[in-house]
Amino acid sequence: MRKTIVEMLKNAGENFISGESIAGDLGISRTAVWKHIQKLRENGYEIISSERRGYKLKDAPDLLLPSEIQIGLKTKIVGVDMHYHPSVDSTNRVAKALAYHGAMDGTIVVAEEQTFGKGRLERKFYSPRGKGIWFSVILRPNFLPKDAPKCTLMAAVAVAEAMDRFNLKPEIKWPNDILFDGRKIVGILTEITGELGKITYLVIGVGINVNISREEFPEDLRDIAASLSEIKGENISRVKFFRAVLEEFDKLYLQVSENGFDDVLNRWKKYNVTLGKNIRVISAGDGENFTGKAVDLNEDGALVVDTVDGLRTVYAGDVSIR
Repeated sequence: MRKTIVEMLKNAGENFISGESIAGDLGISRTAVWKHIQKLRENGYEIISSERRGYKLKDAPDLLLPSEIQIGLKTKIVGVDMHYHPSVDSTNRVAKALAYHGAMDGTIVVAEEQTFGKGRLERKFYSPRGKGIWFSVILRPNFLPKDAPKCTLMAAVAVAEAMDRFNLKPEIKWPNDILFDGRKIVGILTEITGELGKITYLVIGVGINVNISREEFPEDLRDIAASLSEIKGENISRVKFFRAVLEEFDKLYLQVSENGFDDVLNRWKKYNVTLGKNIRVISAGDGENFTGKAVDLNEDGALVVDTVDGLRTVYAGDVSIR
């Protein structure tokens, strides 16, 4: 309802729209309209009211509200259902609870801040209020569990494609870190729930540093983290960028559901900065440490490394470029 009211106010542009007109179009009372307007004001919308002329939108907040994101959003699955939180410990935790209780395919959980965001290998992810895009998407795919790890690559490509739309040059380090000048801009964490031969649901958490200056990062992160605004040289609309990410994610998800992951893997290669480089690998699980040259991705999205002992395939682990 509030999303529709915002859309009506935006469509009116510089003109006022009467409360009676809004009420008539929505089939609600003028008092109900007033209550929705008050709630929108509480959420940061600057709405001018006139007793005779009605309401006019003067300014909208750069908050990741469904009423903002979903206006003009061109997706079929991803973001159709969206849950917004000013603050959560982890969007992945909230999304997993929603998924457990039957949340639909493509449901989004987004927050202004995370107090306990985490990345791969249980690393903490810095997620300050109003400075980034911290979200999780629930997927209920039709493919097999063996294909689930490739969803991490799919998410990385979706963000990279959105960056392309904003003339920002993305660089993906295997499997899913997006970098600028060797420093991390985006982190992605995929968690799967299922049974033998079937995925019940996937939750993919994505953290995007959007408008964080180098000085705002904690001191221990300043040499390893960066943000989109640092590349662009100016702040970026989180609403517009998030909308672009969801649209790219939706296109890729529909594509892999129909045709598999071949195109996603090719697009990943287009943006990658790992293949052809000498790397150090710390394998997940046993923590084995070895070096070699990254030469390819296999059909599962695993990294093929040429070492002194021959080709090795890395399905999970931590990679650093030497």
